[in-house]
Amino acid sequence: MNTSRRFHHWLPAFGLAGVFCASLTAIQAWAAEKPLPLVRLEESDFGKMPDGKVVRIFTLRNAHGMAVKVMTQGATMTQLWAPDRDGKCADVVLGADTLAAYLRGGPPGAAIVGRVANRIAGARFTLDGTEYRLTANNGTNQIHGGRRGFSSVVWEAKALPAANDQAAVQFSYLSKDGEEGYPGNLAATVTYTLNDNNELRLDYGATTDKTTPVNLTSHAYFNLAGAGDVLGHELWLAASHYTVADDQLIPTGEIATVKGTPLDFTVPAPIGQRIYQVKMTPSGYDHNFVLDHDPGTLALCARVREPKSGRVMEVLTTEPGVQLYTANHQGPFTGIGGAVYARHPALCLETQHFPDSVNHSDFPSTILRPGQPFKSTTVFKFSAL
Repeated sequence: MNTSRRFHHWLPAFGLAGVFCASLTAIQAWAAEKPLPLVRLEESDFGKMPDGKVVRIFTLRNAHGMAVKVMTQGATMTQLWAPDRDGKCADVVLGADTLAAYLRGGPPGAAIVGRVANRIAGARFTLDGTEYRLTANNGTNQIHGGRRGFSSVVWEAKALPAANDQAAVQFSYLSKDGEEGYPGNLAATVTYTLNDNNELRLDYGATTDKTTPVNLTSHAYFNLAGAGDVLGHELWLAASHYTVADDQLIPTGEIATVKGTPLDFTVPAPIGQRIYQVKMTPSGYDHNFVLDHDPGTLALCARVREPKSGRVMEVLTTEPGVQLYTANHQGPFTGIGGAVYARHPALCLETQHFPDSVNHSDFPSTILRPGQPFKSTTVFKFSAL
């Protein structure tokens, strides 16, 4: 039984031969002889969970050869193929090509994390006079929503109506009252949209029937070279301050300048230039940066360039912060297609509210109340120089 679904747009660009990129010259020559439809969105089975629930996977493509795969388990991006300066594509996110590999605890996945991304001190908070105790899964703290956070559940999904220049799929999950200790039934959504500007847009939404904290993000691990490490990646951040944290990475409440520290990326610098000056065990970055733009406004917050391939990724967000993480606990390992990754195999730019915001009244609030929908947008834009 064929369980796949395809959504076509008839454009004189390229057909299935261009699923994971080809050079523009080759595409034009081939298309001139025999134009085929561009399959912008395809849906198929990816496997089954231990309880028998079917996991679906969606492939989004654009007219320039980019392709993104997202599965319903964790609303996880499993692959993202982007061209280099010569038009050659590589998979620039860490992931696996089978569900079984994820269930075995394989390479870290680019999942959606919540109900509250990052850390909550002591796995507890007080809200409107009531103390809530959460599931602790990071020592005595909670991280990324607990033992059964949004990254480990199967989301519902539906393809959205196709457009001439984009494809989109929306994932939804109902987090029930009391799940991992959180109050309220929270209906969460994330919509992935890939357009012909080589932009992958993530639109987050949520509503609740009880007041509750919410902080959603994508924990995508990027390597713009498609293999090796990210120490040579050049990073710029629109962040002149960061939230100071203790040895458990819990914010102390202090917001300090990055000037004169290894955290200063206000001028582009290679990731590896000062990484071993960072006082972490193991060495690397795992810090929340305070973005310089006004929260709620979609603005450029980061730019990453990989010099050898020429690939560039720009990150725009409405969020007030971004967590830079250099996969300090991962690598070396072999990824999709035999790609070999070293120590520090990727970097994460997790757009977010600040860690432990629910316990810091002077941080931007993560509190969502009934009748006040949560909305957030992050865009990953790819190019090559």
